Amino acid sequence: MEEEQRDICKRYGAGFTPPDGTDKVGVSESALRGELPLHGLRHRSESGTTGWFIWAGDWSDDPDFFKPLHLYHLTDHCPAVLPFLALPPGWRFMVAPGHDDVWSDRGLLSA
Repeated sequence: MEEEQRDICKRYGAGFTPPDGTDKVGVSESALRGELPLHGLRHRSESGTTGWFIWAGDWSDDPDFFKPLHLYHLTDHCPAVLPFLALPPGWRFMVAPGHDDVWSDRGLLSA
């Protein structure tokens, strides 16, 4: 997986910044159910988190929308996002069958 992650970072001109596998991500129930498209955004890491938030479908401001999950559980629950998780803070992705998009969002670094 590391090689695929390095390729994604190189393709988009992003630094290779893999998170610690024991840290947590915020993930929506819709993503865990396998709904698509999958979206991800990365804030700065803090207090045992990767900074990643992953969801499917529409964003929600509901405080219970994201559930904490150890990163290594994504292998079973959301394997499609794994190639993108070495993108550094300040990056986003969207992935769907036959399509992926990656972009920098500097606004995430000031949030």
